[in-house]
Amino acid sequence: MAERSTAAVDVADNSGDEPLTAKAGQSTSDGPTQDPERDTDSGEAQGNGVTDRPAKASPPDLHSGHKLAGRYRLEECVTRLDGFSSWRAVDEKLRRAVGVHILPADHARARSVLAAARSSALLGDPRFVQVLDAVEENDVVYVVHEWLPDATELTTLLAAGPLEAHDAYHMVTQVSQAMAAAHREGLSHLRLNPGTVLRTSSGQWRIRGLAVNAALRGIGSDTPQRTDTEAIGALLYAALTQRWPYDDDAYGLSGLPKGVGLIAPDQVRAGVHRGLSELSMRALANNGATASRHETPCTTPEELVKAVGEMPRVRPPEPTFTAPPEYQRTTYQQGTYGRPSARPGVSQPVAAPPPPLQTPTGKALKWVVSALLIVALGLGSWQLADALMDRGKKSNDTHQTQTTDGNDKNGDKPKPVAPIKIQGAEEYVAKGDAQAPGDVAKTYDGDSSTYWRTKRYNEGPPLAPYKPGVGIVYDLGSPKELTSASIGLRYTGDHTTVHLYATDSLTPSTGVDGMKEIGTATTSGDSLTVKTKKTVKSQYVLLWITDVPQAPGDGYSSAGYKQAITDVKFTG
Repeated sequence: MAERSTAAVDVADNSGDEPLTAKAGQSTSDGPTQDPERDTDSGEAQGNGVTDRPAKASPPDLHSGHKLAGRYRLEECVTRLDGFSSWRAVDEKLRRAVGVHILPADHARARSVLAAARSSALLGDPRFVQVLDAVEENDVVYVVHEWLPDATELTTLLAAGPLEAHDAYHMVTQVSQAMAAAHREGLSHLRLNPGTVLRTSSGQWRIRGLAVNAALRGIGSDTPQRTDTEAIGALLYAALTQRWPYDDDAYGLSGLPKGVGLIAPDQVRAGVHRGLSELSMRALANNGATASRHETPCTTPEELVKAVGEMPRVRPPEPTFTAPPEYQRTTYQQGTYGRPSARPGVSQPVAAPPPPLQTPTGKALKWVVSALLIVALGLGSWQLADALMDRGKKSNDTHQTQTTDGNDKNGDKPKPVAPIKIQGAEEYVAKGDAQAPGDVAKTYDGDSSTYWRTKRYNEGPPLAPYKPGVGIVYDLGSPKELTSASIGLRYTGDHTTVHLYATDSLTPSTGVDGMKEIGTATTSGDSLTVKTKKTVKSQYVLLWITDVPQAPGDGYSSAGYKQAITDVKFTG
């Protein structure tokens, strides 16, 4: 196999990149584990731009309960390595969990860590775990970053088995797009691995440690774009096969057999998506070599993004339905009514049919029964003819019937319910700041994993007095008669209240008090249906939220009263 790049050299050094539990798969009080494995060797000093480790500086005397800047209370130390430590902490000012990297100000890497953290913070891309603070004070340098309680490491996900092709496709798409954006701003990661890639509960993929993780360990690369691209290829390979694409075991995954070389994923495990298998091989380009015979290697995240875009989209698997059981005839239909059920090994007596009526009395009885049947048939035919003639007299001249003309005793049939296509939407702000105006289209894009979110409020469920409500105005294209609206909700709990109002435009000229209410509904579940009180015809409909439940912290905001909506559908 060709010489490995930095991404491959560094596989053994997978210590806690973030202040999370040190043991993969173990939960903390604040959420799922997000911590890579401990180091198993010291292979960082092996060429390819990786700098030697500096002499270890003495770490500050820190302990649980210690506060930084009077607000970051340290809770649990999860990594101590090379003179720096990583902690799970609480920001007491904003009442949210955070992660903190700490090292002495005289540490050989202190300056580069501060520079990397500040550069990463300036990027501000939500696909990366955000750096919240980078400070030097009291002979200590510390970097504060987001904590994602609802996120799970790829390491933990792969412990249960390979990802579905659809999930692997979304992972490589989102990670490659994020890294392409970072490299356009001159930032690289250099330590992408299954411990630094996280999936949130909403299905979004996040990357932590951009620039900072490499700075903490003194890692560099002469070809940072190739290093990150090969690392993405390794992530996709692991997601498809549950194997690490090198000789060494790493991140809880078995490596490839010694001396075999790089084997395509679809040769490692049956049923692997062929397009994704080839894509991973194109990204795993060691010194330009590739196992794909038909496509050129991808050596930058931008090239990988382009290659993913040229692939047919991998759709989620079709839902499987259990076939209904075959129709079973009853014992009566099978001609065994009244017979005892058969027992294994016991022969059952065969009942002989009753003898025919052969006696003179029996023959007479047969003639009587036949005569009665003929009389009954004749009487029934006469009554049927009389009824038809009577109906004919009552019918009109056009001989209309309910079947042919659709008329019935109650008048016209009810109109069928039909979905109404949403043509556009705008966030409606009645007071104060907007919530997330750039995300309104995510409420009707057909993707249940995307949301429009409210901000977090300290009290609830009523949003008042902070706000009278928050919501979105939808354009239905032309005036439509609404019968109901269905809404998917991200957070459950007591309680969410939604109102529908008819309004005059995407930017209404009146407040909510001047609009006509169509309907309202309240729920504590994850979906809500609002049915209209009366028939109202309108092109523009305001979906107005006045009450939201208490929800835990996530990658977007800390715990508090909030809600997020998706899959908004109107019917009329």
